[in-house]
This record gives sequence, structure tokens and C-alpha cells, in this order.
Amino acid sequence: MTAAFNSKSAARQHVWDALKDQKLARFPFPIHGRIPNFKGAEAAARRLFEIAPWKDAKFLKINPDSPQKPLREEALKRGIIYFMPTPRLKAGFMKFDPARIPPENFRQAAALSTCQEWAEEVPLEALPRLDAIVAGSVAVTRTGKRCGKGEGYSDIEFAILRELGHPPVPVATTVHSVQLVDDFPRDDIDLPLSVVVTPEEVVTVANPFPAPEGIAWDRLTDQDLDDMPVLRDLQALQKR
Repeated sequence: MTAAFNSKSAARQHVWDALKDQKLARFPFPIHGRIPNFKGAEAAARRLFEIAPWKDAKFLKINPDSPQKPLREEALKRGIIYFMPTPRLKAGFMKFDPARIPPENFRQAAALSTCQEWAEEVPLEALPRLDAIVAGSVAVTRTGKRCGKGEGYSDIEFAILRELGHPPVPVATTVHSVQLVDDFPRDDIDLPLSVVVTPEEVVTVANPFPAPEGIAWDRLTDQDLDDMPVLRDLQALQKR
């Protein structure tokens, strides 16, 4: 049974509680305040790579959270180069090229705690055009609404690509079925989902929401810019 919520905060709390109460969550704990890891994350990852454009991709952006670790490992196995934002956008984006990683180290390279040896920091202007994106989520809807843990990093990462002139590309998320809810409010700066994948099904969004054109600079404070140095880099790049 799902529900409609009058705030993203309420939707998040519902999902975190449901995953915990139904013992569907996995390490790391506590899941509250995180993009929650869930039982069946591997099955959801395999299911995503059965559909285009993810199965045919050359370049992906994949979030660094635990439930998407199986996706990162599977991407390497498939010969896909992926770009992963550093946590909290402290240092921009990292490139993971399977041609430069021994296959026996794919699992290590896919794990946030042990990936540094295989990561190549990439300046913003060197990011290639992506084929698709994978984002972590707390709560989602079948109509393509998404909310993360409330800090806006995935939305900003998408907006950075738009500021760099990249066209909007399909965005998928992998979640447990209890993370699918009926509704919650959406902001115009939110990342629009094209596909939601659970261990049991693929939900193709019929009419994805419009993609943001770029960063809503007026919503960011000087502290935000200090906390996410990549945004200062972007401003400097745009002034060249």
C-alpha cells in the first residue's frame, strides 16, 4: 500500500520507516538520512542493464551511494566508462575506465570506500556527452517524481551538465518497491526520472517532467558555493 504526501520530508520519513520496519534495508545503517541501501539492489541493477540506453551506453554518470554499487560494478563488467560525483561535490567528478582497471578489481573500484586507486579526477570541461544517468533516491513516483535525502546534490549535478551545454539525457533510479509512493510535491529544479527500476519491475515514465535548463544560482548561498567547490569552478569556466 502506498500513499500521497504533502511534503517530500513526509515521503522520505515514510520510506525510511518502511524499509526499517519491514527489514528490507541493508548496510550502511542507520538508513535514515541516507540514500537507503535495500535488499534486491543487485537484481534491480541487472534489470536496468536490460533496457536502452543503459545496456548500450558508452558513458554513464552514476551516483556514489551504496544501493547503486552493483550498478557501478556491472557497468565496469560491460566495458562502460562511468563518471561519479565526489560525495557532496567536494572535488567534482571522477572517471572510472574499465580498460584501466583489472577485472579482479572491479568490485573494489565500484565501492566508494576503496575506489580512489582507480579514480581519475576529470575537469568539468573534459566531461563527455553522456548516454544516460543513474541517480539514487529515497522516494519516487510512477510519474517520474524523485526525492533524495534532501540536500539537492543529484539535482545540482544534472544542472551542472546542462550549464556545460550537455543535452538532457534519460535518468533512471533503482529502488525497492516500498520506495514507490503515490505522490509528493515537486520543484521545477528537480531531476526528472525517465525510468524507475525495482528488483521486480521496470516502470517507464510515460511523460517525464521537463529537464531543468541549468543551475538556479539565485537559490544558492555563498556557503553553498564554498561547500561545493565544483560550482566555483563552473563559474570560472563560464567567465573564460
